[in-house]
Amino acid sequence: MTSQKAGGIRTYRDLVLWQVAMDLAEQVYRITESFPATEKFGLTSQIRRSSVSVPSNVAEGFGRGRRLEFRRYLDMAKGSLFELQTQAELARRLGWLKRDALSTLRDLASRADALLAGLLRSTGVARQ
Repeated sequence: MTSQKAGGIRTYRDLVLWQVAMDLAEQVYRITESFPATEKFGLTSQIRRSSVSVPSNVAEGFGRGRRLEFRRYLDMAKGSLFELQTQAELARRLGWLKRDALSTLRDLASRADALLAGLLRSTGVARQ
């Protein structure tokens, strides 16, 4: 992590991954505003929490300052990203998510996933 900070990354906000993940979470919040009121504490809450978890884990892991911990938090962010994609697909199947909204979420999630994969590779810590 030290080399990343020296290479122009001073804070988690400088990470493109964090920026894309924030865009994804913002879109999720906007899109889920139209979900049924009966789902406020169900799928709406769950999909919002998983979307917020992605940039939150990136930020927390970065803040830990150790490669091994950063990698662990990136792995958690990846899990949350896949959880979000599953929840979005369920919302689409239930008719609460329009095809174009799902496409937007898929595009952002795909970009975040690619950035996550690159960052995970760059940590230089072997997977267990």
